[in-house]
Amino acid sequence: MSLICFRDVTLGYQGQPVVKDISFEIFQGDCLCVTGQNGSGKSTLVKALLGFVSPMQGKIIKDGTLKNAVGYLPQQQPAQNDFPASVREIVLSAFQGRKKFFSFYTAKEKQLVEENMEKMQITHLANRSFKELSGGQRQRVLLARALCAATRMLLLDEPAAGLDPIVNEKLYETIADLRKDGMTVVMVSHDLDRALPVSSHVLQLGQTMQYFGPTSEFDPESSLKEESKNADRNFS
Repeated sequence: MSLICFRDVTLGYQGQPVVKDISFEIFQGDCLCVTGQNGSGKSTLVKALLGFVSPMQGKIIKDGTLKNAVGYLPQQQPAQNDFPASVREIVLSAFQGRKKFFSFYTAKEKQLVEENMEKMQITHLANRSFKELSGGQRQRVLLARALCAATRMLLLDEPAAGLDPIVNEKLYETIADLRKDGMTVVMVSHDLDRALPVSSHVLQLGQTMQYFGPTSEFDPESSLKEESKNADRNFS
């Protein structure tokens, strides 16, 4: 059984479709790379995966085990930059949605925080204020937080944005390792040179679904030509 199934889904806002006729399935251990030109519906798809947007048409079927089991790394927003908390507090907040009122963090949760901070090379920043960090450092903190929350699925929206080359390489190594451990990953990315080698499947959007299938059968060159045609058509 799939973790998520989209059946003939159209997504949009206030009666206006953004992306139409999407059909695909995600299974345990898949790594799906979602790509497409700006305005093709990628962000709307992410909101639908998180349950923030309901289909205008079609059905989205989710496995019940995904509840409270999805880690999410959003695109960086300016409002995030002034958050008055330490790095460790930000990463620990991944567990707040599972807590009862006034309950404490467990030793296992604290250990997972330390492991993921080490994985993202931010242990030395643990007591620093989040708002004092650089853009790349903030991205690593938020990714460590997402890793703590992800017990079944990790949803990444442009995860490489703001990362230096060394940390960027570590990011994709981490994604590959997570897949080996059975984690399901969905990532929106324009960084196809690095994203495709760790992906099992590709979903290309262009106001409709341009491609869905194995990464081995996806032709990035053809996709770029198709995006260019669509951009020219929209401009004219």
